[in-house]
Amino acid sequence: MSLPSSNDHDYLVRAIRPDDWEQVKQLRLDALRDPVAHLAFLETYENAAAQPDSFWQDRAVRSGEGSTTGRQFIAEAPDGTWAGSVTVLMEEPGTKDWAGAPVERRQGHAAGVFVRPEHRGNGLIEALFEAAVAWAWEQKAERVRLYVHEKNTRAQAAYRKIGFVPSGDVVSFSKDEAETEWEFVLERPA
Repeated sequence: MSLPSSNDHDYLVRAIRPDDWEQVKQLRLDALRDPVAHLAFLETYENAAAQPDSFWQDRAVRSGEGSTTGRQFIAEAPDGTWAGSVTVLMEEPGTKDWAGAPVERRQGHAAGVFVRPEHRGNGLIEALFEAAVAWAWEQKAERVRLYVHEKNTRAQAAYRKIGFVPSGDVVSFSKDEAETEWEFVLERPA
């Protein structure tokens, strides 16, 4: 899938491959340096940077082409740089989610959403989510969900534009229990 940018360049949106692990690592480290990273990600730059190469290699296998439990999609700019990413992890009924809550139905959980600042505002986030949601539907997900910090209004607006809506589920933010994250969902079309 390609999407024209505001500069008339094409991005290639695709699933990562296991041999992309070095780029997976670099994009994640760059995302963790973003000014709103403290609201958007549960891990810190320091923790991620300290991980051995084997961690990143495993991550690229677990969410790369061929995986049925998770898939990371990236947007590759014409010059080969990665402009953004979203990962969808499949959650199964009868299991517990990242917060320890029971999962009641088969669903995709979008996480790790990041678009580099110079690539924002041109529809790239929509193209990434189009690929990620299509994959979740292929995996027979009944819905796709994500959590967004109460103060991350830029992300909330982007998710609403794509079609996600607040479900009413609110959880404490793991870094500061006085703050909350809101669940946004996109139901599978009938």
